[in-house]
Amino acid sequence: MIDQLPPLREVIAQHNLSAQKSLGQNFLLDLNLTSKIARQAGDLTQSDVLEIGPGPGGLTRGLLAEGARRVIAIEKDRRCIAALEDIQKAYPDRLEILEGDALSINPLERLTGPVKVVANLPYNVGTELLIRWLTPTRWPPFWTSLTLMFQKEVAERIVAPVASKAYGRLALLSQWRTDANIVMNLPPSAFTPPPKVSSAVVHLTALNAPRFEAEAAVLEKTVAKAFNQRRKMLRSSLKGLTPDLEEKLNAAGISPTLRAEQVSLEQFCALARLC
Repeated sequence: MIDQLPPLREVIAQHNLSAQKSLGQNFLLDLNLTSKIARQAGDLTQSDVLEIGPGPGGLTRGLLAEGARRVIAIEKDRRCIAALEDIQKAYPDRLEILEGDALSINPLERLTGPVKVVANLPYNVGTELLIRWLTPTRWPPFWTSLTLMFQKEVAERIVAPVASKAYGRLALLSQWRTDANIVMNLPPSAFTPPPKVSSAVVHLTALNAPRFEAEAAVLEKTVAKAFNQRRKMLRSSLKGLTPDLEEKLNAAGISPTLRAEQVSLEQFCALARLC
């Protein structure tokens, strides 16, 4: 056992914490596994950690046992708060619990850098949170790395190479400003209740500057428009994006007859600089 607290199955039974599908909950009960996920974030001893959706606290316990300086945990499910408070008592002054929706809570004033985000994200908000963290108004962001669990399909979209089936907006936004790698794969049987899909942990390290120069808002608009109709040629899918579209595509080294999935990050950035 990683600490002196009771096994998670006992915690769940004590607090009547059945996972709720409406909250995207699937609990990890193996504390050896949650500690392994925590270690994927690297040395935690000099960092504050932001955790979203801790549930009964399996990953929270892993983060604290692996030496996280402080953990700020945001939990929407009120039923889980008592279980998290038990962990708080076992790790005095190292765990702060914020009850509420991670999409509406701003935890930045409670965090002291450097900050790492480590989370088994609820399936229903994971992608939205990732895009928010990748698209702040200023870069570098408040975090140095993100270590996040997703459905495996989403994880593959984050790391997808150009011209692959999974390549799209998520890959471009992630790879423009971070180094992104899948570091763990987890089968459905690792969770309670088992989801219908496999999961994967992705580790994203923030770059000091984007890989290629481009204005964020223009690049995001261009990529979103291109992949909104990904089966069409760019001269059609990007119609209305900018005057003299085909001329600018050619200037960026992009054939107007290509489809979005055939265009590299560097080429999209070159186009964004011309728009």
